[in-house]
Amino acid sequence: MSKIGIILQREYLTRVRNKTFLLSTFLFPITIMLILFGSVFFAVNARDSQRLAVVGDPGFYSRYLVSDSNRLVFSFEAGVDSLNFVDKGYDGILYLPDQQNGQNYQLRSSRQFGLATIELIERSLDKALQNRMLEERGIDQAFIDSLAAAGRSGLARLDTRVYEDGGNTKESNAGMAYGIGFGSGILIYITMFIFGSMVMRGVMEEKTNRIAEVIVSSCKPFELMLGKIIGIAGVGLTQLLLWIGLILVLMTAVEYVLPAEVVEMARNNSSAMPAPAGQEMAFRILEAREKIVSGVNWWLILPCFLFYFLGGYLFYASLFAAVGSVINEDPQEAQSLMLPITMPIIFGFIILSSSLENPNSPMAVWASLIPFTSPIVMMGRIPFGVPSTVPVWQLALSMALMVAGFLFTTWFAGKVYRTGILLYGKKASWKEMARWAFRKG
Repeated sequence: MSKIGIILQREYLTRVRNKTFLLSTFLFPITIMLILFGSVFFAVNARDSQRLAVVGDPGFYSRYLVSDSNRLVFSFEAGVDSLNFVDKGYDGILYLPDQQNGQNYQLRSSRQFGLATIELIERSLDKALQNRMLEERGIDQAFIDSLAAAGRSGLARLDTRVYEDGGNTKESNAGMAYGIGFGSGILIYITMFIFGSMVMRGVMEEKTNRIAEVIVSSCKPFELMLGKIIGIAGVGLTQLLLWIGLILVLMTAVEYVLPAEVVEMARNNSSAMPAPAGQEMAFRILEAREKIVSGVNWWLILPCFLFYFLGGYLFYASLFAAVGSVINEDPQEAQSLMLPITMPIIFGFIILSSSLENPNSPMAVWASLIPFTSPIVMMGRIPFGVPSTVPVWQLALSMALMVAGFLFTTWFAGKVYRTGILLYGKKASWKEMARWAFRKG
């Protein structure tokens, strides 16, 4: 077995047999699913039904103010005022204006209402005024009620399809593409940080413990670096495949984790205000659950995901290894040298969020081609369709630049690693590291 193979095997087996690896492998997908669906569950169940006493009705609010038994109940009980509304079991008292179309509503309560409840009250009042104006123009109340019911159920059904070569069409599912793109991007984002930092810490430990001096006496520094990077890449790929399998198993069990009535309630009530990111992602996963097998071109997405996962890891792991080789024992030194590496990863995730809404924007296209951000951004664009959204030439160019970028960073890191791994007691900068890489000899 070659020296690189021996180092690779040691790095892989040492980490896979570690208890931390096993715990993180099984706890990560469970934690992600608990965060996503737990945010929906607690958001729905934490909502209390608020009871409001309405005072000063000119005669039409009692017909138009619609109560929601799960969230907000309007009551027009006589004899309720600011002194006794709490004793009568009300959470607040709503004073209506003297004018029929006035704007001077007053809400008085014994405790502060949440923003979502206040917005729901305002929308209910706006809807009551709109219905009043429609009735004044001779529109029947029964027609208004039927129009409201139709609006809740949706009057339009949009069948979205994308043209393929030859004039055929295939079904387009933006929600599914959003969910897969976001999930793929965030997995690559997290793993590049986790395993890149793992490479850096491994190199730092071997340097500070003087183990590297013993190892490089029997192999070249570049062989040591390459074996370490590829070995940890195997650990990352193993963990990733286990994560995907566990997440798919957990997604099929969603209906047992989150009851259907709770999901339906969450969707109906999510219009009160924009849903947090966790709830929004959970809704999209739930909507995509039925089409997860038949509606997605997994034969394209999975190979691309593996390519960008490994390409992004190898691209950044080389840089992390180079940084680890020049750090002694100062944590601040590590932070300052890591900043130029971590910032492109963070920018890639920020660009991913906007590219999911507009995958053909110039920023999304350029970010999906540049190797520093392409592993995250391109995987956010691919689920929207190839070649309908991502032309074949863009995908091919992105992959070619990714390979070229990995070869360059590996060459650069090897030059830096050769000098830095045996350098002690001296702080290095990126300028000095570049001088090591490009000097002759």
